[in-house]
Amino acid sequence: MKRYILLLLFLLTCSFVKAQDEIDTSWKRGVFINVNFSQVSLSNWAAGGENSISLAAITNLFLNYRTEKRSWENSLDLAYGLTKSGDEGVRKFDDKIEFISKYGQKATGKLFYAALLSFKSQFQPGYNYYPDDSTVLLSRFFSPAIVLVSVGLDWKPTDYFSLYFSPATGKFTFVNDQDLADLGAYGVEPGENSRIEFGAYLSAKFKKELLQNVSLESKLDLFENYTDEDASNKKNIDVNWTVLVNMKINKFLAASLSTELIYDHNTPVPLYSKDADGNRFQSGAGPRTQFKEVLAVGLSVKF
Repeated sequence: MKRYILLLLFLLTCSFVKAQDEIDTSWKRGVFINVNFSQVSLSNWAAGGENSISLAAITNLFLNYRTEKRSWENSLDLAYGLTKSGDEGVRKFDDKIEFISKYGQKATGKLFYAALLSFKSQFQPGYNYYPDDSTVLLSRFFSPAIVLVSVGLDWKPTDYFSLYFSPATGKFTFVNDQDLADLGAYGVEPGENSRIEFGAYLSAKFKKELLQNVSLESKLDLFENYTDEDASNKKNIDVNWTVLVNMKINKFLAASLSTELIYDHNTPVPLYSKDADGNRFQSGAGPRTQFKEVLAVGLSVKF
């Protein structure tokens, strides 16, 4: 299954590149690829430290159609990063698949009737690592996978900002790995492989070149579940906020800073404590705000 997904993503990338010569001026398209490598090597270093090596790649593709009465926006964001530090094995620090397609028909002025489809998952398994070298599986491809289907209104006051609101959104969470499903991971009932929610969805997106060779892209997604059986949980809004700053150094070198903030009451995060000897151990799990930051400098291609 994974091979077919990777092949599909490769073909989609190729189609974006080929589209430059085949589509009319109503379309805007682009591909940004950034590959970053870093290495630290120490020998008899008095200040201490560990040898390390890391490799990361970010790919952003978009294909948008815009006329006076219609709009169709498609984007695919991929990220993957590996690191090895000291005697530890190779570990993953970044992993993302996100596809969004949004179609709009003009209602009035800058307002569009719109429909949106999005898909989120990851490429490889993710683990929780313990001091005794044991690992616990936390996630893998399609575990979870989150699909949103919605209809609503899309306000586009400028070319670089849009605000989409849907009072009718279906959120589908899939956990294909049965071991994780049996634990009730990511909000599914224990033993079930999916969870269906219905609620309101808001998405604000900003994308603009702030300075020459410096661009900012930020997206805030909010979802409130109307149908949660736990009445006290209905006030807990799912939050996903991403920020990406791309800085072009020259034709082939670039730097990027990306952050992601997530809060989902149905996704417990491991909680840790320390014993009397200072050793860390997992003391439980509960809903917490998740945050990730990746700063990278490396080779880049943009067209």
